[in-house]
Amino acid sequence: MLAKAAEVGADELVVDLEDAVAPAAKDEARSLVARTLASEAWHGLQASVRVNAPGTPWCHADLVSLVSAPAPPAAVVVPKVESAGDLAFVERLLTGVERAAGHARPVRVQALIETAAGLSRVGEIAAASERVDALILGYADLAASLGRSGAGADDLDGWRPAQEAVLVAARANGLQAIDGPHLGVAPDARFRAAATRARDAGFDGKWAIHPSQVAALNELFTPSEAELEHAQAVIAALDEAERDGGRGAVALDGQMLDEAIRAAALRTLSRAPATRGG
Repeated sequence: MLAKAAEVGADELVVDLEDAVAPAAKDEARSLVARTLASEAWHGLQASVRVNAPGTPWCHADLVSLVSAPAPPAAVVVPKVESAGDLAFVERLLTGVERAAGHARPVRVQALIETAAGLSRVGEIAAASERVDALILGYADLAASLGRSGAGADDLDGWRPAQEAVLVAARANGLQAIDGPHLGVAPDARFRAAATRARDAGFDGKWAIHPSQVAALNELFTPSEAELEHAQAVIAALDEAERDGGRGAVALDGQMLDEAIRAAALRTLSRAPATRGG
């Protein structure tokens, strides 16, 4: 799977050392991942690694091994984050290992919100460390933590409060908000409905649990040419207004523009393919 992963076309590859690895295989998997990240096939890829949760027997070993390796991941995904204290532990350990290894580039952190305790403290978690780049909503473990049945995974309206809590915490702290994977592996109608809901709610992206879902997610979360052109026109109109002395009322295609509209336009441009230079 690691050999094939570099070809799937995802914006980010997340290698899993947690749920995908049995306890007896943790050491072997950790070494394999460190070697893979240093391989030529993975050079230049945006790669992150989901380590084991704080408090497990493997979390500290995962962090030390990965961050001291010749090619550390761009970020570590920390599962089951339940408090700022969990991230404080990760922060201190990463800092010490980076100093010992002589790495100048700090490894970033992505926090998985997938327990009731983590969801209740998501604002505290979002502000816990300058290393944190993203909050990710994890549905399977959160459903178990909340006591929801398996059928609850398809209840899109029922997940709205959790989505809003993660989204607000991320936006308030300048972080990306990433929707967790749909619990089915096919890019079917239920998957597309969940992904479309996340996109329309304001999430920056969504995890794919299977390579067959990547193309659909790229299509859904990549702005259309018309959306990109409108965003560029919004920014150009507001910039022109500022050059003209900051006149108060600016309109484009019958819509009044302000700084909130500019922020939305910049967010649209940030999701443009890299080949556009956006």
